[in-house]
Amino acid sequence: MPLPPPDCPRQPLHTRSIRVQSYARDDGNWDLEAELIDVKAYDFPKRDGEMFKAGQPIHHMHLRITIDENFSIVGAQAVYDAAPYGGHCMAIEPAYTDLIGMNLLKGFRRQVKERFGHVEGCTHMTELSQVLPTAAVQTMANRRRQEINPDLRPFQLDGCHALSTRGPVVAEHYPKWYTGGSAEASADSSSDSPSFSHTS
Repeated sequence: MPLPPPDCPRQPLHTRSIRVQSYARDDGNWDLEAELIDVKAYDFPKRDGEMFKAGQPIHHMHLRITIDENFSIVGAQAVYDAAPYGGHCMAIEPAYTDLIGMNLLKGFRRQVKERFGHVEGCTHMTELSQVLPTAAVQTMANRRRQEINPDLRPFQLDGCHALSTRGPVVAEHYPKWYTGGSAEASADSSSDSPSFSHTS
């Protein structure tokens, strides 16, 4: 269901697009390739007096990481197609090989902020890297389904509001790990009532 129409006339200004594509490699690892593009909906003058045209990318960058089965990064490469300060921005590309050795599921976002914060990195490339952990989890979803151990608590539980171990989704789909009240009562109430309480 899309957003409802706006309640006031408006003009487009800025569009940011982020795309991630993942690949299974023949060597048993996985590649994640992330791309960020920023464009304006209007022309504006650059500092050198030339015009920056609407729709022309201001930022256009790519980040590829290679991960192993444990979500550890074993390869990393950053590349720019467009940046507002050209080569001055692009000079930071080699720094992002320092992603190698980080693990996407073990404090990754914190480590990235510590390593690439302020003048040590590119704001937009660092921001692009932040989408990688959840993209990696989706990449590995089928493999995890094939290797599921019914005795191990699924890692995604309590990771978001829908998967609260006190809520109806867990009561229905992961009853072994449900920690709320009666699983049957919770599942029944959730099917009819939009005001189901997670505090019961």
